Amino acid sequence: MGRIRFGPAGKPLDFKGAIEKAPEYLASIGLDAMEYEAVRGVRVSEEKARRLGEEAEKYDVKLSMHAPYYINLSSPDEGVVERSLERLRAAMVASDWMKAYAVVFHPGYVKGNKTRREAVDRVVDALARLLEELKGRVAHPELAPETTGKASQVGDLDEVVEICRRVERCRPAVDWAHLYARREGGFVRSVDEVVKAIEFIERELGSRAVRPLHTHFSKIEYGKGGERRHHTLEEEGYGPDWRIVCRAYIETGIDAVVISESPILDKDALVMKRICEEERAGRGA
Repeated sequence: MGRIRFGPAGKPLDFKGAIEKAPEYLASIGLDAMEYEAVRGVRVSEEKARRLGEEAEKYDVKLSMHAPYYINLSSPDEGVVERSLERLRAAMVASDWMKAYAVVFHPGYVKGNKTRREAVDRVVDALARLLEELKGRVAHPELAPETTGKASQVGDLDEVVEICRRVERCRPAVDWAHLYARREGGFVRSVDEVVKAIEFIERELGSRAVRPLHTHFSKIEYGKGGERRHHTLEEEGYGPDWRIVCRAYIETGIDAVVISESPILDKDALVMKRICEEERAGRGA
């Protein structure tokens, strides 16, 4: 039986203390993961990052980091790629300070490339350069390209898996809401669909990629071309259904980290945890 960890994307809503004390708070309410949000820039000091890592280890909270949004490794403009690599490099170094296990990032956009294949190749080349530069300097985090919410972005599941197959120190970050939105509700519709996706990841990347599988979840609103905005689990009329994903995790027996990107963060992380406990109890797992 796999272990499923739950936590928020960022600081818990009702927590008022310093970020390095967040792991103690999360453990006190029954959560055991957190994604440090550096989406507007990596501004954490080394001292604070190391304290956060120590607290996370003490309270058994698995840390990851979300790198800045302003990353486009598939751009034909070398200046854009270099600035993107600077931001990703800073995220890797800060994550190493806090002993985070994964640095989540959006790979880039298809625009400016002749084909999606060319865009993926640019991402792979840029990441290879970054890892060569960081060799011997960064010990803990792995790169974690995220499945993205718009068809205009690099980041369908097969593209993320290909990047990780071709790049060292790389594991997928699977955002089920993004996959649901980029296919305009045409994916994450059944347990079997999610199981097949998990099996595809494990087959292509090995069991390490699902021990644990790093994932994001929320309900999401989409339009033509993909995502618009995230919604809470209790809001009607939006998908995907968390029970579908939870049942697939239980059926496959994988370990997973589930980061809540709901507008109410840790509150919905607790709802997801409760639902999975119900599902396991119902199966006698």
